[in-house]
Formats: sequence, C-alpha cells, structure tokens
Amino acid sequence: MSSIYALFGRSVALLAIVLQGACAQLPEHVDRPVSVALPSPSGTALEALVQQRRRADAARFESGFLLLGGPPAAYGSRLALIEGAQKTLDLQYYAIHADASTGRLLRGIRAAAGRGVRVRILLDDLHSTGRDALVLGLAFVPNIEMRLFNPLAGARGSSFARIFNSIGDASRIQQRMHNKLFLADNVLGVTGGRNLGDAYFGNALKGNFIDLDILAAGPIVQDLSRSFDSYWNNERAYPVQSLVKREELKAIRERAEQADRELADESARALNAPPTSQTPAPAEGEPKPGAPPTAAQLARAWDEKPLDLRTARFVWAPAVMLADQPGKIPADKGPNQTKAPGLVVSQPNDRANPSRRAASLEASSDIAAGSDTVVEGLLQMIGQANSDLLIISPYFVPGPDMKQAFATARGRGVRIRVLTNSLASNDAPVAHVGYSRHRQDLLKIGVELYELRSEQASVSNAFGSSGDGSVGASRSMLHSKVLVMDGRLLVVGSMNLDLRSQLQNTELALLVRSAELSRTASEQIERGMREGSWRIELNDGSLVWRAPEGSGLKDTTTEPDASLTLRLMLKLFGPLAPDQLL
Repeated sequence: MSSIYALFGRSVALLAIVLQGACAQLPEHVDRPVSVALPSPSGTALEALVQQRRRADAARFESGFLLLGGPPAAYGSRLALIEGAQKTLDLQYYAIHADASTGRLLRGIRAAAGRGVRVRILLDDLHSTGRDALVLGLAFVPNIEMRLFNPLAGARGSSFARIFNSIGDASRIQQRMHNKLFLADNVLGVTGGRNLGDAYFGNALKGNFIDLDILAAGPIVQDLSRSFDSYWNNERAYPVQSLVKREELKAIRERAEQADRELADESARALNAPPTSQTPAPAEGEPKPGAPPTAAQLARAWDEKPLDLRTARFVWAPAVMLADQPGKIPADKGPNQTKAPGLVVSQPNDRANPSRRAASLEASSDIAAGSDTVVEGLLQMIGQANSDLLIISPYFVPGPDMKQAFATARGRGVRIRVLTNSLASNDAPVAHVGYSRHRQDLLKIGVELYELRSEQASVSNAFGSSGDGSVGASRSMLHSKVLVMDGRLLVVGSMNLDLRSQLQNTELALLVRSAELSRTASEQIERGMREGSWRIELNDGSLVWRAPEGSGLKDTTTEPDASLTLRLMLKLFGPLAPDQLL
C-alpha cells in the first residue's frame, strides 16, 4: 500500500457521495488474445535444477520453499528467475514503480525477452501514472505483453484527475487486484507481500517496508500459474495498447526528464547558495519528492546479485494455494453489480505421493474451500487452531466476523499475538483509525497486540528486512502478511486482515505445512516483537505502550513517536470513516 492508494482507497467512496459526475469511458470491443502458462516445465534448466535439488535432499514432497525475509534474498531471487528463465516469465503485481531497483529488474526482463522468453506482465492500474507510467513502455517491446487490470479511464499525467474522472464508477474502481506473483518457466515462483520498487527492497531514501516473500519450487507453481491465467484472460484485463499510446508515454517521459533537470538545477543552486529562512538548503544528497534516483541508489540496485539457486536451501513440504477469483471484482457497472465470489483452493501438491499428504493441511484446505474469499478462508482456519496463532497484518481492521473468530479461539485457550503498524510507522495513517477503535475490545478478549516502532535502527536487526540504511532511510513500515498456526502451518500472502482485503481487493496466499518453516518465521517475528515493537496493555481501562526490550525507551500512554497534529487529525476525522473504507 502507498500514500496514493491510502488517499484513493479510503476516500473515493466518500467523494462519490458528493460527486456523481460522468466518468471517462474505457474502450469497448478490446481484443484479448487468450494465452496460458507453459504446459510443462520439463526440458528447462530451472526444472532440471529443481529436480536435482529435490533428489539431493532425498525429499518426500515434490514442492520446495524458501523464505525471503531480507532485501538481498527478495531482490536476488527475482534476478535469478529472470536470468534463469528460458521459456516464460509471468508477473502479476499491484504496483511496479519506475525507480532504481525496479529499473535493474526491468532491464533484465527486456534482455530475457530479447533471448526469446515470452513475458506477460499483469498490473493493477491504480499506480500507473506520472513517472510510474513509464513502466508501461514494456508493452511495446517484442515478446512482452502487458495488461492493466480494472483500469481507470483518462490521461496518466495526474492520479487525482483519473480518480475524479472515474468517480461515477467508484464502487468498481476502489476494488483493486492486490495479488503478487513472479513466475519463471512454470516451475519457480515468488509470492508474498512485496510490490516492485525501492521501498520494498531496502533502497528508498526516507523509509522502507519490512516485508516477507516465499520462493516456491515444483508443482505448487503450476497452481500459481493457473491463478495468473484466470486474471490474464479475464475481461477486466486490458492490453496496455488499448489504453495508452506511444505518444502519451513519450510526453510523460519528456515531462519527467524536464522535471529531473529542474530539480537538479534547483538542488545545485541551493547547495551553492547560503541558506535563508525563505529557501532552506536541502541535506546533502537528499532529493526532493519525484527526483530521479541518486547515484547511491543506482549503485545499490546494480550491486545486488542473483540468488544462487544451486545452493539455496529449500524446505520440501506439502502446500496449498488460496486465491480469490478475478470475479471478486465485478465486471458489471451500476447499482446492480454483484460480487462473483468463490475461493480457488488448490489440492495439497504432493501429487507423486498422495498417501504422504499431510492430513491436517488437507483438512485446512477443505475448511477454507467453503469460503468466498482468501481472508474468509483464513478465518475458517483460525477456527481450527489448537494452541497458538502468530499474525502479522500491517493494516489490521477487524470486522465483526474476525473479532468473533478471535474470541472463539481465545475461548478454547488459543494464544493469539498480532503485530501491526503503529500510527508512526503506518504509511496510511487513516487505516490506523479502523484498528485503533478495536484495540480495547481485542485486548479484553485476550489478544496480545504489538505495534512496530518506526525508527529504522530499532527493527533492522530484529527483522532483517528493511534495509541497512546505507542510502539514508530512517523509517520502517510494516508490510509483511504472515500467519503461523500451531507452530506447523505457515501462511504467506498478499492479504491484510482488514475489510478491504476481505471484501474488495483480490488476494492470494500460500499455506505450507512445515514445522521448520513455521519455526523460522516465528523466531523472526517474536524477536521483532520483543526488540522492535511496542506491546499494548490495558491498565485500569486505559492503554499503555510498553517499550521494546533493550530500547532504553520509556513506556507511554499516548501513540508513540506520532506528532500531536497527526493524533488530533485522526481523532477528529477518524469517526467519519467506516471500517470498510479503511
């Protein structure tokens, strides 16, 4: 989630009440040639590598998994897939930003297309404006197809203008495709919480997201590919060429280059001139918003190395995929539009040894299969927890059914710990309103709440996933979406435990039955809770934030690290926003 998404997603429905003007129109009779994933990965170098690794490990199960907690592993895994792909690359993302880190990846994708790899890129259309619209130029590269899901109509020079033009269709445009997939040759793939951009790879100047991905190998990737195909061939997916012309992208590029030159000139003048009260000099090396990547950022992105898949240690385990169908975002317009739910639940992936499938995982997938959405499926699984639930949800706005699921589990004696953003670490502070109004109720039923401390130094060691601050970042923002149940079932996905993920956005999650992976994730999360997070307690009916272990900070009775102005604004305007819009 970004500040643009926060502004849009949480205000568009409110604006729609006031503004009911005509919306710009999307093209009709669009040609969408149907294509599908590589039928079989056999004969590719990546498939041979996976089989070799599986035989070397004498694995019982066919699919393997590797947690990608830090930027080097997350970035390097994608580079490895780009460089190793021989036949296909399929990418599905909510946001791809035009910046230093993504530039390195996209140049690799162009090179892959140049050597004959078929590339398909499916992108949610909310962020493809301004400088980020330059990513759409990939659609005009031979061997690369690019489609935009659930697009907004209108020119791409201004996000606000596109939202305003589409306000009459607010109920549709506030629903977004939030899935994240990076698939190579239908045999290796990455999924999880990360979008593509500097802030997701520890390379942003003013703040970085703490995130977690998982690299999957083997048959489970074919399930992920089937989900990708269902979105790619959906009527909501528009080829970029049907929405954007080369001339528009050329004009955007020229404006971006002119803005870069002006910012460079302004910075040079400011650094050479004595600062005044009217024109304060920027800190050395600190760009202004919208500035081009710094040399340090470019060097950092280029210095990242591909993950060595030959030595990567996979954990072989049964797994299932939960995926919202694209029909969760309706194709019809107007007041009679209806959601077409239906959760896609793959079967446990150990196809060669069905007798060895983990019974508990099969039972969990059967339970989830009766649900309409990924989040509802997870809530059904929570109902089966026996002893412990460990949850990371950066945007945590529990609806009535979530609170009921927690209360029922607590009634059975299940320990529940939730890590979410603090007000100071939240990149969408208004989302904090929906969470904060439920804190006391959650604490009263026995849910243990932790809020991330925003300062970079406090969490980089504990989580190992927000960058090392070498390019100047000083703020960490939680973005991981993880659930560990009973120390043996690990869930990594794109979903938050909030009403937006439950009711509006499409999401995807991997469920892996592995005590080893669950233990690894739990150890990282618990350390982050102790050393990088505030623990909230009730004291005589009032909230108290207990300082992180070893931080030297004092406990507090107000939102830590947040300004008085921000606290007052949320207190004044928060009650006006219902939970489902947060």
